[in-house]
Amino acid sequence: MICRHPSRPHTIDYIKNICTSFHELCGDRTFADDASIIGGLAEINGEKCVIIGQEKGSDTESRMRRNFGMVNPEGFRKALRLMRLADKFRLPIITLLDTMGAYPGLAAEERGQAWVIAQNLREMARISTPIVVIVIGEGCSGGALGIGVGDVIAMLEHAYYSVISPEGCASILWKDSSKSAEAADKLKLNAENLLTLGIIDAIIKEPLGGAHHQPDVVYSNVKQFLLEQLQILKKIPSEILLEQRYLKFRNMGKYTSD
Repeated sequence: MICRHPSRPHTIDYIKNICTSFHELCGDRTFADDASIIGGLAEINGEKCVIIGQEKGSDTESRMRRNFGMVNPEGFRKALRLMRLADKFRLPIITLLDTMGAYPGLAAEERGQAWVIAQNLREMARISTPIVVIVIGEGCSGGALGIGVGDVIAMLEHAYYSVISPEGCASILWKDSSKSAEAADKLKLNAENLLTLGIIDAIIKEPLGGAHHQPDVVYSNVKQFLLEQLQILKKIPSEILLEQRYLKFRNMGKYTSD
């Protein structure tokens, strides 16, 4: 509930407050520009990079225009276009995850929603420049994972990261969305559980009560984390970086056999 608070900072707020310069790039060069994805060329204290994130909007008009942060296929293609641009010019990539999931409408499916998410997963595994991923709010389903493959994955303290929302999970398992709290417990979607399970690499602290209470503190914490990680990742040769990224995701998950 904290990460869904209407006053919680969104991607556009982080860009405005951690970037010393930002030049937005639009369009997927195929179909349209998806406003639920915002991205472009940025600079953070002299560190040049490409930053991409999901934007939910802050009022009724902007939420409608941003489709509540639910990305269409053209949004994922736009993100991939920017990531390929970053790879070409050897710029690190920063992605900010905050979505209820990819847009599930018929038009999105007709334009290849599942395929384009799968393409992004494959291509992000191959991009030879550093990628830092931060879950700033809701990191839900393939909509988040479509820009969520990286060398370092961090979460804000009160964010969540899951294959499905608690309400969606409860509706499927128990046919009762009111059991969302029980579903959330089973999904192990909070930062502490995901760090223990090895899904994420770090937790970025928030002020008491959530990021919306003292946003400047959160911006500072995120900025410091990004600068530290970029300094570390820039020193790793691209061949090793790619191998480490591959192994990172291959090692996720545990199973037992009798």
